Amino acid sequence: MSTTAPPLTLSIDGMSCASCVMRVEKALKKVPGVAEATVNLATETAQVRAAPGTLPSVLEAAVQAAGYEAHFAPEDGPAPVAAPGEASQGWRVALAALLSLPLVLPMLALLWGEHRMLPGAWQWALATPVQFWLGARFYRNGWHAVRAGSGNMDLLVALGTSAAYGLSLWHLLSGQAGHGAAHLYFEASAVVITLVLLGKWLEARAKRQTTEAIRALQALRPETARVLHDGVETERPVAALVRGDVVVIRPGERVPVDGLIDAGESHLDEALLTGESLPVARGAGDRVIGGSLNGEGLLRVRATALGAESTLARIVRLVETAQAAKAPIQQLVDRVSAVFVPVVLVLAAVTLLGWGLGGGDWSRATLNAVAVLVIACPCALGLATPAALMAGTGVAAQHGILVKDAAALEAAQGLRVVAFDKTGTLTVGRPTLVELKATGAHDAALALAAAVQAGSEHPLARAVTAAACALAVPAAQGVQAVAGRGVAASIDGRALRLGSTRWMRELGVDLAPLEALAAGHQRQGRTVSWLADLSAAPTLLALLAFGDTLKPGAEAAVKQLQALGLRTVLVTGDQPGAAQAVAQALGIDDVRAEVLPADKAAVIAGLRHESGPVAMVGDGINDAPALAAADVGIAMANPDGGGTDVAMHAAGITLMRGDPALVAEAISISRLTTRKIRQNLFWAFVYNAVGLPLAAFGLLNPVFAGAAMALSSVSVLGNALLLKRWKPQARS
Repeated sequence: MSTTAPPLTLSIDGMSCASCVMRVEKALKKVPGVAEATVNLATETAQVRAAPGTLPSVLEAAVQAAGYEAHFAPEDGPAPVAAPGEASQGWRVALAALLSLPLVLPMLALLWGEHRMLPGAWQWALATPVQFWLGARFYRNGWHAVRAGSGNMDLLVALGTSAAYGLSLWHLLSGQAGHGAAHLYFEASAVVITLVLLGKWLEARAKRQTTEAIRALQALRPETARVLHDGVETERPVAALVRGDVVVIRPGERVPVDGLIDAGESHLDEALLTGESLPVARGAGDRVIGGSLNGEGLLRVRATALGAESTLARIVRLVETAQAAKAPIQQLVDRVSAVFVPVVLVLAAVTLLGWGLGGGDWSRATLNAVAVLVIACPCALGLATPAALMAGTGVAAQHGILVKDAAALEAAQGLRVVAFDKTGTLTVGRPTLVELKATGAHDAALALAAAVQAGSEHPLARAVTAAACALAVPAAQGVQAVAGRGVAASIDGRALRLGSTRWMRELGVDLAPLEALAAGHQRQGRTVSWLADLSAAPTLLALLAFGDTLKPGAEAAVKQLQALGLRTVLVTGDQPGAAQAVAQALGIDDVRAEVLPADKAAVIAGLRHESGPVAMVGDGINDAPALAAADVGIAMANPDGGGTDVAMHAAGITLMRGDPALVAEAISISRLTTRKIRQNLFWAFVYNAVGLPLAAFGLLNPVFAGAAMALSSVSVLGNALLLKRWKPQARS
């Protein structure tokens, strides 16, 4: 029995860098009953797994004690996304720029030999509101960090700009400013704050772009639905609907609930849910997904899933979970972030003392120490992984690929083998009548076979009745299923039997005329049945061969995987003949046939030992053990939904439509996202690895340090947003 309740989501305000993330996580993990806490800087949220009964108010209080604001997000409420607050603070950036511009322009004039510096009092008047009003957030958040016994980006900015401002004020009040303002650095403090505010504003706007996928999915959910009751249509809130309600959907409207069509035919656009580019035909008895866009027909849909149980809600939840999770590579960032700010403070102190004691110029020493504090930005480190994860999982979801967790996404880029289940994954999963070879008239034999099978729900029976849909089928009497053998029935006084080879031989039916044809079908893995008449002497009427049809894109999908350098393997419970036939038709590298569901996990372990990390692709309950055992489990949705829920639960990646080509696309976007994460981390480390020594050796002005710090965060987010341009290869 589980000892933890479903995860709670908290919206966190006031975080500025990776150090903040570490501090919030540490505060939450100290709360009794909390088993796990994961904080995402890009979405400004925390996912907390705690023992049942843990109050959200206790978690909120723990976060507030650490110096941040926290708000509980109910499970059935809208998903929290990057807060618009920072993105709406453009006026602060503009005002800071207007106040800083008069301080910067005279410095630019110096390049042409013009000395037009403002009087010291004017510089002080312009810099003070930037420092203490527009820059108040840095003091506030920095103070919270100090009280919590740690540091963050805001503390570094507050210390650095305060040092420049304080040094300038001291020179001004003590009369050391000399002629005009030779030793005043008000422009450094004001411009650094302006640049950091600009960077945070651009960062917030970019963050909101990374959450567009979630917002687009949420926007698919209509607020109201038109319910039919006793012949009268009434409009109700979707939240007030109950399972079994009949909803009327007019042309051009969005489907408000998951359900089954009671009446009507139409085409539904499911692109944002499944990635299917073309509208799909739906009629009576078909399943529809809430959020789909109805085409030209009027539909009556009986609700089967509502609220948190709906497909749309589950998709949103999966994407949120993936975006909130931490990739394994993030552990390196966490270790660096834990010591980053203290190391920077020590380096700034060493820079100050080294320049001051070594050269005696304490003003220069202070400016160099300020540059060290300002260039050291842990923001980029904190954003590098979550920004790429959010952009990558978001664009994947828009194309019907749902990544359950960051670990699956990172593992997918290192795969060496892809193992496929056969039925429902590479094949349609519904047997069809491939051939009926009659000893007499073809249509007459087909009509008799359909009559015998008319009352059965067996997949082979449905294949026969579907093949005979255009024929006049007589009525059968005395229909009786014979376990393990077939079906017996009487039609117009004729005793008919339809069943297996073994049964026909037991009945004395001579199969010789068609045995060679039957053997050929069996070598191709097809199921063979026989129709016989026992009215007088046992007489063979027809051979029926059944086969499962390959999915149209299966062969191209296998070739695409092989082009990515992956070995393909078919793992199925079918007989070797059927498995080999499918593998040969698709060009699959290896076959493991007659594998029981319980043994598939062992086969996956063997493949891993042979070749390396393995992905398992399946669509049903029998695939769940193998999906869970694989390095990456990939669950493929099937049209009737049977077994898909179990497969999705066991898998790390879910494909929302049964297209094998999506397997290669899922691996492709996983590789690309992981590459972006590594690029982001590389540049985040490079900024500091290059900038800190330059600042410490006096080669970096504080103003340029501030610009570089702002640029680091924006460039990391911009690189992550390039993932939004990804499209599946088939549509590129």
